[in-house]
Amino acid sequence: MSIVDIDRKYVWHPFTQERTAPPPLPVVRANGASLFLEDGRELLDMACSWWVNVHGHSHPKIASALAHQAATMEHVIFAGFTHEPAARLAECIVNALPRPLARVFYSDNGSTAVEVALKMAWQYWRNTGDTRRRLFLAFNGGYHGDTFGAMAVGRTSGYYAPFNDLMCEVRHLPFVHTWIGDNSFEEREALALAQIDALLEAHGREAAAFLAEPLVQGASGMNMCRPEFLRAVVELMQARDIPVILDEVMTGFGRTGTMFAMEQAQVTPDLVCLSKGISGGFLPLAATVANSRIYNAFLGEDFHTAFAHGHSFTANPLGCAAGLASFALFEEEGTLARISRITEANRAWLEDVAQLPGVTRPRALGSIAAVTLGADQSDYHAGVGAAVKAMCFERGLLIRPMGNVVYLMPPACITPEELSRAQRGLTEVLRETAHLYRS
Repeated sequence: MSIVDIDRKYVWHPFTQERTAPPPLPVVRANGASLFLEDGRELLDMACSWWVNVHGHSHPKIASALAHQAATMEHVIFAGFTHEPAARLAECIVNALPRPLARVFYSDNGSTAVEVALKMAWQYWRNTGDTRRRLFLAFNGGYHGDTFGAMAVGRTSGYYAPFNDLMCEVRHLPFVHTWIGDNSFEEREALALAQIDALLEAHGREAAAFLAEPLVQGASGMNMCRPEFLRAVVELMQARDIPVILDEVMTGFGRTGTMFAMEQAQVTPDLVCLSKGISGGFLPLAATVANSRIYNAFLGEDFHTAFAHGHSFTANPLGCAAGLASFALFEEEGTLARISRITEANRAWLEDVAQLPGVTRPRALGSIAAVTLGADQSDYHAGVGAAVKAMCFERGLLIRPMGNVVYLMPPACITPEELSRAQRGLTEVLRETAHLYRS
């Protein structure tokens, strides 16, 4: 049997309708910005393999660090023990984040990093004696993962209807997204901030925490807000002593042009969630980083106030070694400067592609460039996205649209020639599919 036949017989894929989905494409190797298929085709990975890859596939420095660590120690229980990769990676993370973020709690993926943060915020209030705090706040359209707490704060993203009856109480706040050429953001932001302020006046004392994806709502369609808007919302929360959680799972590690998106908004949360790029895209790893105020509330003379949460592979040495190697590459290869050049190229491309009929709301931040096809955003699997995806495959491009939102998100290693090829190919596809979405 072929790999595809074995897969179809035994595997259940994520975000896939198994009855109608075409056979999966077997990838036999990956290098730099490219994936290589079993049939010999090469695809430029313009989605960073679900937004995890930072420096390029199979980067030799990270691969070497993994091989060395695997030959030394592959894993060890992290309760009551520690090891050098975990300690040193925590030091790197804390030094890269603004103070007073100071304590790193490791887990396995973005959903669990968010789940950990929600549990920390909830227990923080109980440890400090305030049991009124039973309400979470989050932006409309936010997506934070697929575990139950993460689903609850992200229910307005449209993915979780079967589970609504099982979710905790969340109030969703207006998110004001904007784009290049948008002239209406000031009025919309003022209205949203007034609505948020009124909600906090009524329910702020019940709020356990506020959670947000800083600057970019990824899975909802690469919706982008201004740093000033995020900062104003965070200030409203902090004025009422509501802990702020920033979900930097997608936006962290250079994706938005700075190491973390919070830097551009000049805000410091109480908790930050990290994953995806933390290991350079090599292995599952996540971290929830807390400030001293949160951490100190869990200190006590018995286990009653401790944070009783953990994972079998917490602080896996292989993942931590990959993370250390990835951090080093930011300096060695000038990763943020590379992303800055991608931003410039994307903005120039958007000026041209936005002139195509039906292409609306061009937006760019860091290595991300996105457009909406037609006037309104459609559901994840609806709209013209499937046609765009298939035609891009024919041109050697891995593009993964979200409904009628199409985006480019290359790894930092992409060459100017490769990026230009992807942009030209996508432009051709948008011309050929325009009849599907233009009014």
